[in-house]
Amino acid sequence: MPATIKDIAKKVGVNPSTVSRVINGTASISEETRQKIKDAMKELDYHPNSLARSLVNGSTFTIGLVIDAGNSDAFSNAFFIRSVSAIEAVTQQRGFNLLITSDSDKEDNSAVKNLILEKKIDGIILPVSAATEELIDLLLGNHFPFIVLGEPDNVRDGIHWIDMDNKQGAEDAVNYLHRMGYEKTILLVENRITMFERKRIQGFQAAVGLNGKDVAENLIVECGVESNQIGEAIQRALNKYPDIDSIICTNNVVAYETLKFLKKKNIAIPGSIGIITFDNYPLAEYMDPPLTVVDIDTYKLGEEAANTLFSIIQNLGQHRKEVLLSTRIIERESTMKGEKRKK
Repeated sequence: MPATIKDIAKKVGVNPSTVSRVINGTASISEETRQKIKDAMKELDYHPNSLARSLVNGSTFTIGLVIDAGNSDAFSNAFFIRSVSAIEAVTQQRGFNLLITSDSDKEDNSAVKNLILEKKIDGIILPVSAATEELIDLLLGNHFPFIVLGEPDNVRDGIHWIDMDNKQGAEDAVNYLHRMGYEKTILLVENRITMFERKRIQGFQAAVGLNGKDVAENLIVECGVESNQIGEAIQRALNKYPDIDSIICTNNVVAYETLKFLKKKNIAIPGSIGIITFDNYPLAEYMDPPLTVVDIDTYKLGEEAANTLFSIIQNLGQHRKEVLLSTRIIERESTMKGEKRKK
């Protein structure tokens, strides 16, 4: 015979109402008691009736996560997987389910709209690429809890977002290179359009200026995403500034292509040119030489996004939340030249 709430209460030594409150998340219960109840539920193989819970609480006990269907490598992206893993962990801890959907039709957003208008979920997490003006208007107009992963271009009242501090990360990269003895740095960006690239450009400009150097526009090099584009962009920069001794790449793909190009030109790394990149992809430490990185904790990003969403669900009247998470430098051989490398 399946276990009941009374069985759980008896085993833990609490009232059935306390067990019910933990299951439904409707009251503040001490973490110790909450954990004892969860352990007893697991031991007795107790599974709450989701339909009954929904009828009692008016909640679906489900949150949504939108995937950027336009990003062909989203599911193979190690950062994406870590963020989803964190969101799933927080969701389970709260007794909720995670529903993943895509924005395959960005013009219509019908799948996402249906989830919202039919109240199939209690809140939603959106990548900034999916946060269209129309969808944001729909969410705000229906007072629907949501949070955006990434800083939106158009921030207004009611829009909650979370992102890494890309501006500070770029500043830290420049300052680190300066401490390591590098004098002439260029910034390689895929484009100047996306918010995170613009923030990294701002950070680069601010830090180069503070280190007493002129911020020439040509030190910010737009390189695209294709191998030949990146190589040509680097060559143009080297032709204009033969004394370039360091490169900041705004992602690992650009960094890998930069390594390939410099090696092909027999330019020593880090002896002649040092390289630092944003994003600590799994292969970064196995490159030759291993890449120094501006590390972004994407697990924490997903964790904070989920926790913030649950906070919004519980208190829709709160002020706009804007969260920036810190980055950190992980030093490897691609920037350790001369005596510093020998230490």
